[in-house]
Amino acid sequence: MTAWHFFHTMIIIAAMDLRDTQYGEEANLWRAVSSRGNIFITRSQARSWALVLDSRSIPCCIESDGAAWHLLVPEQHLESAHRELQLFEEANQSWPPPLPAARQLIENTLPTISVLLLLATFHNLTLVGLSLPERGILDMYELGAAHAASIRSGQLWQCVTALTLHSGPVHLLGNLTIGGAFIILLCRELGSGLAWSLLLASGTLGNLLNAWVQSPDHRSVGASTAVFGAVGILAAISTVRYRHHLRRRWFVPVAAGLALLAILGTEGKNTDLGAHLFGFCFGMFLGASAEFIVGKYGRPGGVLNALLALLSGGVVVAAWWCTLEFG
Repeated sequence: MTAWHFFHTMIIIAAMDLRDTQYGEEANLWRAVSSRGNIFITRSQARSWALVLDSRSIPCCIESDGAAWHLLVPEQHLESAHRELQLFEEANQSWPPPLPAARQLIENTLPTISVLLLLATFHNLTLVGLSLPERGILDMYELGAAHAASIRSGQLWQCVTALTLHSGPVHLLGNLTIGGAFIILLCRELGSGLAWSLLLASGTLGNLLNAWVQSPDHRSVGASTAVFGAVGILAAISTVRYRHHLRRRWFVPVAAGLALLAILGTEGKNTDLGAHLFGFCFGMFLGASAEFIVGKYGRPGGVLNALLALLSGGVVVAAWWCTLEFG
């Protein structure tokens, strides 16, 4: 027996004892409260009604004949009980609202995979090195990494370039496989342009905040910050979409995201936990904002999605141009 069942049973016993004590032989003057003319109500409804009447100081008790439940009140309180319960039902007749209809996913898996493969190709190019006149062969890893001291001094573009670099093939493979699954789902949920914009923003902001809380000599690379941004965005989307049913499901997406952060975001001696955590947090904030807007106005159309995608790509190109020009 759970604590609630024990507590509820004790309430029923106490109420029945009180009824017998107060009314003695007049116990038959207790009457069942009806619902639309039907005195047979469900167990949960009886409990809810009992709480309502208790809050209005109207004595009541719950009884069951084995087949149905009854809420009993003294005859002199029957009219006021009906009135209070009618007001309660009218105020809550549309609560909770029905679950929102499932949003149809956009079929853009192939373009998303193409972008992921482009990032993998860029990683291979950084291993070869880039040669510029009067500068020789450049160390792309060194130039594009997020250096905390450099970012604090104004080289904010490193927050973006670091997202396109990886420490090795294992790091790259992990982001493409595990991270790719979340990114593909996010792109299908919101559209490619909006999804990549949010990913870039959460990863960039995560690296920026991480640079300010770490020591000046801290360095980091990898798309993992944006990947955990994707996890945060998806968690926030689910939380906001089902915000009217939070009692039952709000913790599921958030707990799943935090569990993934704990499992994947803290492994390895070179893991940057701060960047992962900040990417997840910014993803939650941006995802919640995006879901509110999308829920009200709908997903971006084709033209706006294309502009957002071009803007995201342009930001990455501009960041690398600043790195090569001023790095």
